[in-house]
Amino acid sequence: MKIIKIFLFSFAILLICYNLQAQTRTELERRKAQLNKDIEMINNTLSKTSTNKRVTLKQLNDLRAQIRLREEKINTINSEVRLLNGEISQNVSNVRSLNSQLGQLKTDYAAMILFAQKNQSSYSKLMYVFAASNFNQAYKRLKYLNQFGKYRMKQAGYIETTQQKVKRKISELNQNKNQKDNLLTDQVKEKKTLGNEKNNQEKVVKELTTQEKQLKKDLAQKQRDAQKLDRAIRQVIEREIALARHKAEEEARIAAAKAKAENLAAAAKARAEGREVVAPVAPKAKTTSILASTPEAAKLSASFITNRGRLPWPVANGVITENYGTQKIGGVTKDSKGWTIRTNQGATARSVFDGTVSKILEISGSNIIIIRHGEFFTVYKNLESVSVSVGQKVSTKQTIGTVANTEGSADLDFQLWKGMDDQNPAAWLAN
Repeated sequence: MKIIKIFLFSFAILLICYNLQAQTRTELERRKAQLNKDIEMINNTLSKTSTNKRVTLKQLNDLRAQIRLREEKINTINSEVRLLNGEISQNVSNVRSLNSQLGQLKTDYAAMILFAQKNQSSYSKLMYVFAASNFNQAYKRLKYLNQFGKYRMKQAGYIETTQQKVKRKISELNQNKNQKDNLLTDQVKEKKTLGNEKNNQEKVVKELTTQEKQLKKDLAQKQRDAQKLDRAIRQVIEREIALARHKAEEEARIAAAKAKAENLAAAAKARAEGREVVAPVAPKAKTTSILASTPEAAKLSASFITNRGRLPWPVANGVITENYGTQKIGGVTKDSKGWTIRTNQGATARSVFDGTVSKILEISGSNIIIIRHGEFFTVYKNLESVSVSVGQKVSTKQTIGTVANTEGSADLDFQLWKGMDDQNPAAWLAN
């Protein structure tokens, strides 16, 4: 019985581990499926731009995104292989353990059968019972014989169940090995494709380097647009700061006048009652940002910070084709204050958090929305249409417009600011 209890406990632990591994495998398979969709999205654009005689920076960004996604897919496959290796090792161990337990159960069962054969006649059983020294002992012997028969039947059931488990584990083991073989084949294929994509990237970089003058010319207009947007964002933030400061000063003035009146009344009352007049204590100066000076703004800012790293993306599905920061191609440097996200054509843009629309503007035919979230601001550029208005309150994931289709793809430029400082969206949006 002790062996059976140990076996059942071990099996329960293994079952829990298997469920955890299955959950992880499901997550990896889901991630790999999403990566396949993202790669397909980039490939569709590249198939269109590759027919152009002159390569562009957008084509290079697409190739970089494609390579990054391909490397992530290979890493995901590696994780699946490592997980399967663990499952294979565990299943091999399970089969060995089950076979060992099965052998012990069969040995115990054989001993019981041998004992039963030696004492199978009714005479032997009766003699065993009547040989008891008293009635109580005879009753216990009779009960023992009855329990022994039931236990023998249980042992036979345990043997059959264990045999079925051995067969099931062997089947799982063979399935694991087949899955591993398929993953390794897929891995080889992906590595070969990655090599080809890196070669294409090198060719594009070389060609762009030889076209440095043209590349600088192409970037000049984009740089001017970026500077216009940067100035517009800063003007919006400065205006919001000025309004917040004016409101805070007005509230402070009203509060001071009220406090002064209350202090004068308290002093007059104290003098009338012959008590000592206590000088009022000056209120402590606020140390929080002026943009979060009101309770509502402070609460919104605090909530925004609490959700750092968990904010939803500004589109339901998308791939980053241009990251935050500076990138250099030959002698040309390009600075980005946010992300460029490739999404499906006709996709809608959405607010990443609760807030209020501060500004809607247009630069070079591109609609731009700026939303304030307390002391934080989010910027959505390259919108074909806008479905909100200035001063309107928006909620998390609320649709604010439709992403425009430019040069054969739908790309949303997204920025995130804290006051006058631009932020890397990677630190704020969900991975």
